[in-house]
Amino acid sequence: MLSFEDPIAPAASATPSKRISASDKRVINGTTDVNQLVPFAHKWAWDKYLAQCANHWMPQEVNMQRDIEQWKTGQLTEDEMRIVKRNLGFFTTADSLAANNIVLGTYRQITSPECRQFLLRQAFDEAIHTHAYQYIVESLGLDEGEVFGAYQEVASIRDKDEFLIPFIDTLCDPAFKTGTLENDQRLLKSLIVFACIMEGLFFYVGFVQILALGRQNKMTGAAEQYQYILRDESMHCNFGIDMINQIKLENPALWTEPFKAELNALFQRAVELEYAYAEDTMPRGVLGLNAAMFKEYLRFIANRRMQQIGLEPLFPGVTNPFPWMSEMIDLKKEKNFFETRVTEYQTGGALSWD
Repeated sequence: MLSFEDPIAPAASATPSKRISASDKRVINGTTDVNQLVPFAHKWAWDKYLAQCANHWMPQEVNMQRDIEQWKTGQLTEDEMRIVKRNLGFFTTADSLAANNIVLGTYRQITSPECRQFLLRQAFDEAIHTHAYQYIVESLGLDEGEVFGAYQEVASIRDKDEFLIPFIDTLCDPAFKTGTLENDQRLLKSLIVFACIMEGLFFYVGFVQILALGRQNKMTGAAEQYQYILRDESMHCNFGIDMINQIKLENPALWTEPFKAELNALFQRAVELEYAYAEDTMPRGVLGLNAAMFKEYLRFIANRRMQQIGLEPLFPGVTNPFPWMSEMIDLKKEKNFFETRVTEYQTGGALSWD
């Protein structure tokens, strides 16, 4: 008889044990049964799971016909086409890395079933995002080898991925276990890199660029999908920040001055890498944007992420040059922001079994 055991779950006892108390649950290093969702200790995680499920969408619901026409009839400049291809080159791999990190690494180390529930939904979101990029590539008839191989061939993309991969390797190592100060800090550092730097910083040059195209009535199908993705990633980032802060609350000994100094250095390096990517994708001004504007924006975003987890900002005095971006996150799922159509969603009650 096959046995399927959770590597984190405490072993089942032959004698009945006392019922689980919410006060005994922990995000990491918990000793309660991870298979028992309630009583909730981290209700915020469950609420975010429900909110994310309500955001469900699929790429093929978005009409790409106008994008195809613009792409194939020379309505985009060479600089605009470069932005689209570079964006797809980064994102096609980035969301796969994020999914691998969740499924093969993070999920194993989290002992809060409420947090695990959100992570399962998040992993599915990453699959949808990868599907969206493939759908755009296929619709436009792009060279698949060029786009999907960009993470190995384009230096500005490769450098960002190489920054991330060590933090994936940490959590995906089968021998890695939490329970010591060193390993718990390694876990926390990886969570911060993925929530605050990858999803919270490395995605934002691309989001601004594609959404700026959409605001000028160019590539509106791709821009609509990116806006849905931005909304998802904003929720992923916020969930990750809440989980990080909960771990800090439950394990205050992890938040040492040397550890904070390490994080400061990571944020500094991340801003440099993302700015190099902005310069590569936008060697000349386009769409009313230029690379210098992104230097200010990335420093603004980095400050915000750092403050959200209790670090002092690295770049005092910077402001947001793209205030319209915050409006994009508030998209309602049933209405296309670019006024191309109304999206209809099929629900279980509407299915026909004939």
